[in-house]
Amino acid sequence: MRRSPWATLAVLALAQFIVVLDVTIVNVALPHIQADLNFSADSLQWVINAYTLLFGGFLLLGGRMADLLGPRRVFTAGLVLFGATSLIAGLSNSPEFLIGARAVQGLGGALLSPAALAILTMTFAHGRERNIAMGVWGGLAGLGGTLGVVAGGVLVDSLSWQWVFFVNVPIVIALIALIPVFVPDLRHSTGRRTFDTLGAVLGTAGLMSVVYGVVRSEPSGWGSFEVVGVLTAGVLLLVAFVVVESRSAAPLVPLRLFRSRALSVSGATLALNGAGFLSMFFLTAIYLQQVRGDSALEAGVHFLPMGGAAIVGAVLASQLVQRLGTRTVQLAGAVLSVGGLLLLSQADATGSYSSQLLPGLIIFGFGIIGVGVPGQINAVSEVRPAEAGAASGVVNAMYQVGGALGLAIVTTLSISDTTNELTHGATQLQALQSGYERGLLAAAAFAVANVFLTMATPQLQPTSEQLAEATAAA
Repeated sequence: MRRSPWATLAVLALAQFIVVLDVTIVNVALPHIQADLNFSADSLQWVINAYTLLFGGFLLLGGRMADLLGPRRVFTAGLVLFGATSLIAGLSNSPEFLIGARAVQGLGGALLSPAALAILTMTFAHGRERNIAMGVWGGLAGLGGTLGVVAGGVLVDSLSWQWVFFVNVPIVIALIALIPVFVPDLRHSTGRRTFDTLGAVLGTAGLMSVVYGVVRSEPSGWGSFEVVGVLTAGVLLLVAFVVVESRSAAPLVPLRLFRSRALSVSGATLALNGAGFLSMFFLTAIYLQQVRGDSALEAGVHFLPMGGAAIVGAVLASQLVQRLGTRTVQLAGAVLSVGGLLLLSQADATGSYSSQLLPGLIIFGFGIIGVGVPGQINAVSEVRPAEAGAASGVVNAMYQVGGALGLAIVTTLSISDTTNELTHGATQLQALQSGYERGLLAAAAFAVANVFLTMATPQLQPTSEQLAEATAAA
């Protein structure tokens, strides 16, 4: 049966849409989740980090499984897992239950996302049609991030926080029904069926241990047996991960890729970009509702200009990198990110949204995409074409992991400041305001580091194909 490639694209893009949607839609529900399930201030971030770490940690394994088992099969399995755990997350009645569901949901996303992209690249031939398909893919993913905050607000205010998870279920069921009709069963790998599952488990467990150690440093203290023990275990697991990767016949992360200075440096800039973005989103979503008194819907609407700026910024960045070069555009993006975060850190509970928050959100929206598009291009600029997919997967994983680690550090500093203010007689509102400011300043420090790191990236003027792929990835 002949399938329309554009119908295939519609199914794939909708699946990617809900994966991205699930990151932002949850943020505006966080205060309600915290109150309903009695999350502590330091554990609440795991609603985000459990998803992000498992998604980033297993992203490369998902891509490898798609190559060897067939992308449609892995895409379907990822969708089933994502839908089932969305239902379980909505039914959660304790913090531990919800965090566990979010972790497995991240694993589902890590299977379906690279498999969907593999099907897309195999469906559309290299050239104009693939560029258009990549543009649609990236545009819908960006739209998912933007609409997620509003959809989350509508669902929380009109129904309950559980519906930010339940909403995925009918979409997933419809997509699964459409797969046999519109998604071809394509395969291109003749390699051995070797999965580096041990590498994925070691790497993800090591990262989760490090993040947990950072999170527990605020209530337990950096010198406590718990924190030192967990951090030591995390480092040992990561060392074991490197050893396994160096000896594996089919490594999850080919360590030789890091001989490329462009990949190493650009990957680090994207990790810092993820740290700034995830931290800003998490803190501001809570700040809008707990300090300024917004409803969930109002908070979501207040984020919309940032999403719009990011979409416009992606178009501008794609044009400017061809004229000015990647390093120039990325440096401008990093500087804008610093400016946006500094402006946001100065907001207070009584000032107007239009004067205190709106400028910072718009500037930051332009900044993050200004780093993302040229960063993706630079990251794969020095690798062989045969390894471009692996390199792209590595830097995407670095972005997710950087976001999780950054959120852990920023949230810990923010909570520490809030606690300190409360012990010195500040009101709850004053303490939360102070913690928000300190957290945003810490996020701005990541962006400042990005400014200096960007100076070491190559200056390239990419082709239209590189632009389409980078825009989709960013």
